[in-house]
Amino acid sequence: MSPTPTEPRLTSLAHGGGCGCKIAPDLLRAILLKTPGAGAHAAFMVDAATSDDAAVYRLSDDMTLVATTDFFMPIVDDPYEFGRIAATNALSDIYAMGARPIFSLAIVGMPIGRLSALTISRILEGGQTVCNAVSAPVAGGHSIDSVEPIYGLAALGLAHPDKIRTNAGARGGDVLILGKPLGVGVFSAALKQEKLDQAGYETMISSTTLLNTPGADFAEIDGVHAMTDVTGFGLLGHLSEMCIASGAGARLREGAVPVFEAARKLLADGVKTGASERNWNAVKADVQPPSDWPALSRDLFTDPQTSGGLLVACAPDSAQEVLSTFHRRGHDAAAVIGEVEDGPARIMIEA
Repeated sequence: MSPTPTEPRLTSLAHGGGCGCKIAPDLLRAILLKTPGAGAHAAFMVDAATSDDAAVYRLSDDMTLVATTDFFMPIVDDPYEFGRIAATNALSDIYAMGARPIFSLAIVGMPIGRLSALTISRILEGGQTVCNAVSAPVAGGHSIDSVEPIYGLAALGLAHPDKIRTNAGARGGDVLILGKPLGVGVFSAALKQEKLDQAGYETMISSTTLLNTPGADFAEIDGVHAMTDVTGFGLLGHLSEMCIASGAGARLREGAVPVFEAARKLLADGVKTGASERNWNAVKADVQPPSDWPALSRDLFTDPQTSGGLLVACAPDSAQEVLSTFHRRGHDAAAVIGEVEDGPARIMIEA
């Protein structure tokens, strides 16, 4: 259901959309530079120190609480689909830690008077549908009257302490596997510019509402050493965070990285997000691309992904099990895209 004829398009009410709204990673680091972490508290296994996907608090010898919050402005005009996408994206942070969600709280900011109660209700309904599907119901939340529409979740999950997977465990020799194709940010920009066809729209919805449930399965695989989800900072941004946290480098094979071909064509036609340039500027000092690397490839590798795929670092002898698990869970495009290397936290890209 799209907004009624008397209401503005959801995307027209926001200066950005989806995870492309995130503060640039280099600016975020500067903002948080003097902010103390929670690591001094003995019960915290993971805090903000490694830019991981969620905080992890040890409850007992055999249980941890995993907590995250994620919200953004509309990436689509259909309120129900906006709610589904935002909830899927928020729950992804729980799965990226190897945990299973247990419940969530809604974060709601809406321009009252510009959007009807029915439209706002449909946004919340979309989020609830996703959460109910994985037995992580929305148990409450908080709402404000906001200039721009904002929706997301504070999500909570549980995991055994030995099953937690962070972005800091990648080891030299590990295989890198990506669960979803790149290009959602391009689709979002095209939609806002009214240049996205129906096939592209359906591809975007299908990808952004595909839950990253394989993350909880990967926690059971000893050979899985590190995980994160690829969202607003793009593939290079989130891989860079993994490399820095792990004290390792990475090598990517450009041709192996899954990409939505429709997004590639839109980029060739001049459609891209402003966030891709911002993301590139944040990581380019630590990335060595091919000498003739085209701008189109760079824009795909830094394209902000909303509800993007899991990025997994695993031992080579676990790669087939990881791929099989991805495919069994509906992530048909999952593919090996490179390797982790010993050495400085640099990313090498091979054409």
